Amino acid sequence: MAIPTSKDMAPPSRQLSRLALLWRFVKAYPGHLTAALVALLIAAGSTLAVPKGLQLVVDRGFHAGADPSVIAPYFWALLGVVAVQGLATGVRFYYVSWIGERVVADLRMTVQRHLLTLDPAFFEDNRPSEIASRLTSDTAVIEQVVSSSASVALRNVFMGVGGIAYMLILSPKLTGLMLLVIPAVIAPILILGRSVRTLSRSSQDRIAGVGTIVAEVLGAIKVVQAFTQEVREAARFAAAVEATFAAAKRRIRVRAAMTAIVIVLIFGAITLVLWEGAADVVAGRMSGGTITAFLFVAAIVAGAFGALTETYGDFMRAAGASGRIEELLAARPDIRAPADPVPLPAPADGRLALDRVTFHYATKPDAPAVIDFSLDVAPGETVALVGPSGAGKTTLFALVQRFYDPQAGVIRLDGVPLPAADPLDIRSRIAVVPQETVVFATSAYENILYGRPDATEAEVWAAADAANATGFLKSLPDGIHTFLGEAGSRLSGGQRQRMAIARAVLRDAPLLLLDEATSALDAESERLVQNALETLMAGRTTLVIAHRLATVRSADRIVVMDAGRIVAQGRHDALIAQGGLYAKLARLQFEHAA
Repeated sequence: MAIPTSKDMAPPSRQLSRLALLWRFVKAYPGHLTAALVALLIAAGSTLAVPKGLQLVVDRGFHAGADPSVIAPYFWALLGVVAVQGLATGVRFYYVSWIGERVVADLRMTVQRHLLTLDPAFFEDNRPSEIASRLTSDTAVIEQVVSSSASVALRNVFMGVGGIAYMLILSPKLTGLMLLVIPAVIAPILILGRSVRTLSRSSQDRIAGVGTIVAEVLGAIKVVQAFTQEVREAARFAAAVEATFAAAKRRIRVRAAMTAIVIVLIFGAITLVLWEGAADVVAGRMSGGTITAFLFVAAIVAGAFGALTETYGDFMRAAGASGRIEELLAARPDIRAPADPVPLPAPADGRLALDRVTFHYATKPDAPAVIDFSLDVAPGETVALVGPSGAGKTTLFALVQRFYDPQAGVIRLDGVPLPAADPLDIRSRIAVVPQETVVFATSAYENILYGRPDATEAEVWAAADAANATGFLKSLPDGIHTFLGEAGSRLSGGQRQRMAIARAVLRDAPLLLLDEATSALDAESERLVQNALETLMAGRTTLVIAHRLATVRSADRIVVMDAGRIVAQGRHDALIAQGGLYAKLARLQFEHAA
């Protein structure tokens, strides 16, 4: 389920069609769109009105003995046209810029909402940093087109078409000569535009790679510095930046060549046509005002077509960016609610049953992580899962939360098979305390509130107290409303763990999943966390992944796993007496501790 790269691009003929994605968002604001188009038409029309004023001024005022008062009205009219043009241009800029910002904001929110529906497997195949780049750099390209290039293109189309029509009125012969060069102008746009599109997509991929490296390195800055890899990471980043620059240079070269060719063709044609027009003026077949107006309009038309070559490249870049965004929106989750989900019974019991469950990850189809696994957990029972690394313990947690569906067997929560229920209903009955605590870059209050967003501040403090977190929260500079830094960098490991426990306490779910995280804590922190866990586990169905066997001696049942299977289960003393894998693990741990 990996998203495509530049190697998987659609054919050139389909590239611009990807801009249809943007139209879905633009048309949601018909009032602003109409205002922008009306202002655009007025601005283009007022620009084309200027040559008519020049024609009248030259023909009626620029000759010997002319009364200055005769030409005054024409200049006042020109000033009026300029004022209208300026006002219309300002209105156009406001509405077009508004639409651009609004569309990009809507697009980003739509993509983010969609990403939140995708299951974890998607993010295993696709790096989150690459996805983040698509949400930033690609949408920035789209914003440029919607808020600027699109209106520039439309304005130049209007002025180009209107200018040609006006030129036909002024001189059909000279206009015909001008039109002969249009196919020669369009040809390089179409031919070189394909190369621009390919190179633009490649450039965007390179930029995404740079963003990925930045996020990766800065997110692991302590590891980078601890292993003194600053020079190596700087060199790796420099290589990525240089590759991006090289891709940009190739794109710039093609666009520069395209622009140069078009300008030479357009203004070369104007020069030749002007030559012919000058002969008509000398022969008396055309007035000086007419040739002046024609020349002015021809310059407008030439500028319009020249600008279109620029905007065409922008559109091709936006098409590539839209394609990359569309690929994200096209991704569909493997885990989703059925058409008619079965409601979970109320009140919740927290009963969990796994019946002959077999599961393997898509990346390892021949190596099942869980094999023919059956386990019934009664309401309020505490079951510890122990075993060596790779035994399948963490996979069971993922299956219980329905992040994946097993290839065989069924998992039931309160008697309802998980695939028959809405995943949101399932997860609302589960609280999780992970081994690697997630603390968001916000306040302590907001982090705990994540467990139940509708909770009151008093309930948040009660949860913090149950997690033995009140003491350190009150000592923070702004108390519970203190900003905790990126990933909770202002807290110790034990404090972060107690924050996670407080979050789970506030959730007050009947089923609790604990990936025990006391092994990396000092003795004092471990005692506080363990006490908080005991408070949290009281009266709840609890599954515990136990890394330190000393912490699960009091479990109602210990399930010993190896290679995805249950090899033994029972209480601590009974398992020790049986010998086998559990006794071996216990002996190794306790002897090491001694």
